[in-house]
Amino acid sequence: MPIIKRYPNRKLYDTEAKKYITLDGIAALIRQGQEVQVVDHTSGEDLTALTLSQIIFEQEKKGGGFLPKSVLTGLVQAGGDTMNTLRRSLTAPLDLFRQVDDEIERRLQTLISRGELAKEEGMQLRSKLLNLGRRSSSADEDDVEQALAEQGVPKQEEIQRLSHQIESLSAKLDALLADNE
Repeated sequence: MPIIKRYPNRKLYDTEAKKYITLDGIAALIRQGQEVQVVDHTSGEDLTALTLSQIIFEQEKKGGGFLPKSVLTGLVQAGGDTMNTLRRSLTAPLDLFRQVDDEIERRLQTLISRGELAKEEGMQLRSKLLNLGRRSSSADEDDVEQALAEQGVPKQEEIQRLSHQIESLSAKLDALLADNE
């Protein structure tokens, strides 16, 4: 894990690469899947969260739309509370399809148990309903993807990547809190 030292003049030094690095350079390391730690050169204080916040700020300032407003709002609302709240809010939409499938299954089982629907008919209906939601043409999917991208909605891969980063940060935060107790 690269350790980045921040000097009093606000310069950042990558101790692994043995050269100065910019916030964009740190962002590139993170995008490559590397985990970085930023520490104050004189005090040794961990400045990783602060630096990551600065990277997000700079990306937003450049107009890159790094994160959707809903995610930024969620970060502010979560405050110092816990990163688990944010993780749940990010992954909730991904869980929606499973919830719909579970609800279809539950309602069909109720109809079958009441005798209002034969088991065989219920299984056929279940198959049709569950497959109905999964069928779409690639053109429709492309249109949906483009519309979501225009609205700043992140792709599933981006949400999963953010979720993994949040889990990592949450674990580090928990460890820091445990060390301070």
